[in-house]
Amino acid sequence: MKLLFRAATVALLVLPFASVCVAKEHGDAEPTKHPAPVFHIDGSALGANQAGGPVLSYADVVEPVQHAVVSINSTKIVHEGNPLLQQLFPNLPQPESKQEGLGSGVIVTADGYILTNNHVVEGADELKVSLSDEREFVAKVIGADPKTDIAVVKIDATNLPVVTLADSDKLRVGDIVFAVGNPLAVGQTVTMGIVSAKNRNVKILEDIGGYEDYIQTDAAINLGNSGGALIDARGRLVGINSAILSPSRGNVGIGFAIPVNLASSIMKSLIETGTVTRGYLGVSTENVTPDVAEQLGLAKDIKGVVVSDIVPDSAADKAGLKRTDVILAVNDRPISSLEDMRLRIAQMAPGSVVKLKVVRDEKERTISVTLDKFADKPNELLEGVSVKPLASEDRRRLRIDPRVTGLLVTEVADDSPHRDRLAVDAVIMEINRTPVRDIEEARRLLQPGRNLLAIFYRGSARFVVITQK
Repeated sequence: MKLLFRAATVALLVLPFASVCVAKEHGDAEPTKHPAPVFHIDGSALGANQAGGPVLSYADVVEPVQHAVVSINSTKIVHEGNPLLQQLFPNLPQPESKQEGLGSGVIVTADGYILTNNHVVEGADELKVSLSDEREFVAKVIGADPKTDIAVVKIDATNLPVVTLADSDKLRVGDIVFAVGNPLAVGQTVTMGIVSAKNRNVKILEDIGGYEDYIQTDAAINLGNSGGALIDARGRLVGINSAILSPSRGNVGIGFAIPVNLASSIMKSLIETGTVTRGYLGVSTENVTPDVAEQLGLAKDIKGVVVSDIVPDSAADKAGLKRTDVILAVNDRPISSLEDMRLRIAQMAPGSVVKLKVVRDEKERTISVTLDKFADKPNELLEGVSVKPLASEDRRRLRIDPRVTGLLVTEVADDSPHRDRLAVDAVIMEINRTPVRDIEEARRLLQPGRNLLAIFYRGSARFVVITQK
C-alpha cells in the first residue's frame, strides 16, 4: 500500500526565546571583530570504536545488508464484470482496473533468489524488484506457501549482494535486532529494537490452518516492511518481517517476523520441488494441563502434549504410540504446546526418522517414528475444488467425447472462491496450455496468480481464468 503525505503535514517545531533580539539599523556602529573560533574536530566515523570500548554505531553491520534488501512492486489486474454474465457470454469484454502493492524482499543467493512474504506477491500479475543501486528487474514467482506466508521470487541477475543466514533457534529475548525494508514507500529504512518474545502464535494464519512461530520485536515495522529483513547485531538474517499488531495499522512496537530457519526450509522445498511437503505423524494431541498430569501420575508442572487419538495405519500407529502417551520432546527439543508439536513435525520432510521422548505409565522412553507425507485434502486441486481422473464410467454417464481427457471435478464447496468458474462434472483438460492426466501433475502446473484452464462442460470446451493463492 502506498501512502501519500501532504507537505503541510511536515512542520518545524521551534521553541520561542524569552526575549527577542532586534537587528541593528543601518548607520549603527560597526560590529566588534573577534578572532575566528577554533573548533575541536574529530573526523573519524562513529563506528570507528576503540578496542574494548562501547559500541557507538551499527553502521558497519547494517550497510552490507541494505544492499541485499529490495523493494517489490506488485501489479494486479482486477476484473470487475458480472461473473454470471461472463458465464452466459464468454466473449463479453470485462471492465478491468489495476491494483498496486508495495513490499520488501531479501536477496539470499547471488544468482537472484529472493525471500519475501506470500501476501506481498499473492495474486500479482506482474512483479518488479528495485535494488538499492536503482536497478530494476521483472521478477517471477518460483513458489509460495500461504500456510507460512513465505514466497520465493527470482530475478535474472548475477553477482548480487546477499545476506548471511543465522540460526534463529539460538535467538534470545533481549537480543538487539534491526528491521530493514521500505515502509510506507518512503524509501529504504532501518529501525532498531530487541527480540521481545519468541514462538508467538497470534492466529494470523488460523483461518487457513497455517503454521505460526513468530519472533516478536519492538523494532518499528510498518506497511511496506513486509518481506524485509530482520537482522541481528552481527548483520545476519534471523527473520522475515511479516505482520504488526496494531489498532491503527501503524507501528505500536509489536511486530512479528517469520524465523529464518522456517523460512529457509520452505524456500528450499519450493525451489527444489515447486511445492512444500510436510511430515505427518498421525496423532491428535492436547496440551498437558495440571489436572491431566495428576491423573497420569506426572508432575503438575510438566510440559508437553498428551496423545488423545491415533490415526489407524499412520506413522504413529506403526511406531507403537498409544493414547495417553505424553510427548515431551521431538529430537531432544522440548515441546511446550500442541501448536509447537504440529509445527516441529510439519517442518520435517516425509520419510524423516524422528525420535520422540515419551512418558508412558510414568516411565520415560524414546520412540523412533518414520514420518508420512501430510495430505491436507488428497483430492483437492484448488481451494474447495476436488477432482479425480476422468474414468470410462464417467465418460459414459456424462456422454463425453472420447477425445476429451483430463480431471473430472467431483466437488465444489459452497465457500470455494472458484465456484463461479468451475462446476461439478466439468473436465479440466489443460492448465496453462498443458494437458493434465493426474492430480500431482495438475498441482505442479498451477502457479501463484492467474492460471488459464481449458475445461469441457455440457458438450462444449472453453477457457476460464482462475487465481491460485
